[in-house]
Amino acid sequence: MATPTPAPTPPSPRRTVLGLLPLPERNYLAEALRTETVGGVILLVAAVAAVIWANTFGSSYSSVSHFHFGPGSLGLNLSVSHWAADGLLSVFFFVAGVELKRELVAGELRDPRAAALPVVAALCGMAMPALVYALVNLVGGGSLDGWAVPTATDIAFALAVLAVIGTSLPSALRAFLLTLAVVDDLFAILIIAMFFTEDINFLALIGAFAGLAVFWLLLRLGVRGWYVYVPLALVIWGLMYNSGVHATIAGVAMGLMLRCTRREGEQESPGERIEHLVRPLSAGLAVPLFALFSAGVSLSGGALGGVFHRPETLGVVLGLVVGKAVGIFGGTWLTTRFTRAELNKELAWADVFAVSALAGIGFTVSLLIGELAFAGADDMINEIKASVLIGSLIAAVVSGVLLKLRVRRYRALYDAEELDEDASGVPDVYEQDDPEYHLRMAALHEKKAAEHRRLAELAGAASNKPDSPA
Repeated sequence: MATPTPAPTPPSPRRTVLGLLPLPERNYLAEALRTETVGGVILLVAAVAAVIWANTFGSSYSSVSHFHFGPGSLGLNLSVSHWAADGLLSVFFFVAGVELKRELVAGELRDPRAAALPVVAALCGMAMPALVYALVNLVGGGSLDGWAVPTATDIAFALAVLAVIGTSLPSALRAFLLTLAVVDDLFAILIIAMFFTEDINFLALIGAFAGLAVFWLLLRLGVRGWYVYVPLALVIWGLMYNSGVHATIAGVAMGLMLRCTRREGEQESPGERIEHLVRPLSAGLAVPLFALFSAGVSLSGGALGGVFHRPETLGVVLGLVVGKAVGIFGGTWLTTRFTRAELNKELAWADVFAVSALAGIGFTVSLLIGELAFAGADDMINEIKASVLIGSLIAAVVSGVLLKLRVRRYRALYDAEELDEDASGVPDVYEQDDPEYHLRMAALHEKKAAEHRRLAELAGAASNKPDSPA
């Protein structure tokens, strides 16, 4: 008797890339992007104000930027621009640390399969700009010190551009952009820690780690109160600064220590609650003030022309405009090509390329890395900053044009995601498997049908009157 041939195992279903987000993730994303968008507009205003100030009253801008204050006995007698870069940006990196922790435990990076796309895209989106910069400078005989400048994406500035051009991107593309920026920030932090650390003061570094250990222990014991954590955070920051490791690393470390998973009975985790409190401070004050004292570059005709003739500055521009777009798009395509994943049928590869071009807006971290890479060379720092501004502007214009070409499609997808016809507070697209939703919709349509029947009867009665028009 012949042994029956076993039925072939059906292939596992292909995972959709840039598909509909889970409802909790969508709600979190909407809240986060709302704050970042407002902060991005403020950041844009601050950057423009810095350029105008530096090019109209340059002496006063320089005087204020280089004014020193702070306790010198603690090694903290810093200039205003230094306080903005090392102090205020620590708040920004604290929020970045919380975002990264949340993504790792409850967001897109929790599932290794789902995390593969943004991680690979972000890595390619950092490697390609660095490669473009290196090639330009190897050919042109420039310095390789600035290879990391064009590797960073500024999510706040990118969202500000979206707000200005009025593109209603569907949530999947916005989530992709945000997750890219979070992973981007992680690798930017590693670059700063590994390549821009000065001579280390081990005593101060041990003190900073001891402070972080106390910070972690207090969190685990459930101690609450800003009056405990803020002074401790300032001590940790001061010790980290004096250790020679860039002080923003302290902010990241503290952000990563917060618990970002919800326990029974919690509406939000401690990390989410603190992030909601600190994010407006970061987006609305810390980052714009950093921009005000970092983006004030001289934009004379010679300086602007030099950006496209000097290999270091040309490398930054091409890295942001070409490297970012090609790297992120290529990483995304390769991920779908070599894994069981397929692009959301509602979107096209042109949409991925447009968002990849938008990620070429590198501002906050790019300016910071530029200052670190060319420390002591003020003229070069000014030109590098000018190249970051010009490259980001070109990337904004290119992505804006590409996104506008598909704006009708985006608005249709966005409106479909937001539609809540039964007024339940939950978009209809998330209720398709809920029987109660369909019962509510049936009742709603029956009510509308009854109203139309009543109107039909009234119209019929009116048409039967003797004096009605023929």
